[in-house]
Amino acid sequence: MRRGLSFVNVTALALGLAFLYLPILILVIYSFNASRLVTIWGGWSTRWYVSLLGNQAILDAAWISLRIAFLAACVATVLGTLAALALVRAGRFRGRLLFSGLVYAPLVMPEVITGLALLLLFVAVDIERGFWTVTIAHTTLTMGFVTVIVQARLLGFDRSLEEAAMDLGAPPLRTFMTVTLPLIAPAIAAGWVLAFMLSLDDFVIANFTTGPGARTLPIHIYSEVRLGVKPEINAICTIIVAVVALGIVAASLLTKLSGAKPESSGAPL
Repeated sequence: MRRGLSFVNVTALALGLAFLYLPILILVIYSFNASRLVTIWGGWSTRWYVSLLGNQAILDAAWISLRIAFLAACVATVLGTLAALALVRAGRFRGRLLFSGLVYAPLVMPEVITGLALLLLFVAVDIERGFWTVTIAHTTLTMGFVTVIVQARLLGFDRSLEEAAMDLGAPPLRTFMTVTLPLIAPAIAAGWVLAFMLSLDDFVIANFTTGPGARTLPIHIYSEVRLGVKPEINAICTIIVAVVALGIVAASLLTKLSGAKPESSGAPL
């Protein structure tokens, strides 16, 4: 009986993984296709990766996406960390429920609604859509994820380490910088990596809030695919998959490091 259940579980798991990752694997394989026709295999080649280096439109879109993702991740990490500190350390302050709802809303709200709401906001305040509106939108999208990660770390934080530092004469700011911050740094770094990956990968919200001169890579890929899949698209998508996979692995390792780090390893005062 157990063997039968084990076989069913393994089969279900294998089918689920195949459903999720087989299309990505096919994409990666065909990015090394020597043929110009993406549906016909012509042997192994890296010619489309070389050709990609000469495609200035894709390179410009990638550079814009990287800049937006970096800025949005940095701002979201700062704001998300402060929000996590307020939710964990500030106690039951007035408006806490509303504040937490506003922070976590982008996590559960459909991206179409978020993108449309931000578009209406930018139009109402007469802000020209472009690079900075996409950056603001991605900051709004990713801040909640950073808050969740840092908040989880703060909930398991040993407050006695901070109390010991203050008993030894350290002021609150120095206690935070030398004790609290080093211990929650892996969670903050994990939040930054996750925010960067989410911003780099976003299409829906960027499509609502973009403007002239701010064509991100996902938007460029979508506009190119509508006219037919080119071999260079397979190559750039494979690179994005590799970058996102590395980012997710890094975020997971940092989160585990944050949870496994001994609570007694406070930084010296």
